[in-house]
Amino acid sequence: MSKVSISGVDTNKLPKLTNEDMLEFIKKIKAGDEKARDYFIVANLRLVLSVVHRFGSKGEKADDMFQVGCVGLMKAIDNFDENLNVKFSTYAVPMIIGEIKRYLRDNNSVRVSRSMRDIAYKALQAKERLMKKSVEEPTLEEIAKEIDVPLKTVTFALDAISDTVSLSDPIYSDGTETIELLDQIADTKNTDEHLYENISIKDAIKVLPEKEKEILLMRYYIGKTQTEVSEEIGISQAQVSRLEKNALKIIKEFLV
Repeated sequence: MSKVSISGVDTNKLPKLTNEDMLEFIKKIKAGDEKARDYFIVANLRLVLSVVHRFGSKGEKADDMFQVGCVGLMKAIDNFDENLNVKFSTYAVPMIIGEIKRYLRDNNSVRVSRSMRDIAYKALQAKERLMKKSVEEPTLEEIAKEIDVPLKTVTFALDAISDTVSLSDPIYSDGTETIELLDQIADTKNTDEHLYENISIKDAIKVLPEKEKEILLMRYYIGKTQTEVSEEIGISQAQVSRLEKNALKIIKEFLV
């Protein structure tokens, strides 16, 4: 892999945008400016290249991963919400990583059965529900009890998909809307009630310090583990855990 040229792209000639420039381009893109979107994609190809270098040991061709990563970049551009108060790169990099991981998984000779995947998805959803009730991360025993599945089965299912599946993983996009894995799992919770909770939580998040906002975005919106978050923002997992718990505590107090 070359830092200068990949898939015919000379990275030395790519434009550079400041944070202010990026926000202006995002506004134009949301308004339907296709030229602004094309320019913004080109200006952010370095993000894709930086992610591709992380997968250098996977044995896949750099050009193939670069092209797949560009798909992730375009999905990130189409779904980015400037009101999240995070840098575009913070949002886009996990999306690009997810797209490349899915490509590597789909081209892997080791396959996980559909039944195991279904159990794993239910376990992940149960984990999200349980974490809304407590600042402590639920144990595997609690998750198994929640979905009424033997502990060994839950453990095996989660191990089988480790580092490959997130509830926030986009699985289809028609160019205007993206369907995530979570959308494919039935939710019996009242929709209106859920909407009001989301509005309240969004207001609560606004009062958090920037670091805590970033951690919650990566943990609950993008679906990264604490270990992945610590590697992404450059602090220890223990610090991530402490900041996450503090942020959830603040949100709970705000909602009371």
